[in-house]
Amino acid sequence: MYAWTNLIIFVAQTLDSLLTLYLYVVIISALMTWIEPNPYNPIVRFIYSITEPVFEWFREHIPVVFGGIDFSPLIVIVVIQLIQRVVIPSVVHALIPVYA
Repeated sequence: MYAWTNLIIFVAQTLDSLLTLYLYVVIISALMTWIEPNPYNPIVRFIYSITEPVFEWFREHIPVVFGGIDFSPLIVIVVIQLIQRVVIPSVVHALIPVYA
């Protein structure tokens, strides 16, 4: 039983850490739109390659551009926070009734 509990906690904490890291990448990507960095820079290309597919998905499914301002990074940040603060704790508490 302890192995199962530790595995669930490990997976939840790892997912939470990965989402936090991705949150920082989303913020960096949004800030980079203000300075227009060199698009051939490998770091810039990497950041855009891991954020643009998610932004594009939200742009396709939800109208997130208002007055020429793209709010898709903000929507992604809200979704990440929702997952971190509601979904992960709920799943952990559902799978481990007595969470120590």
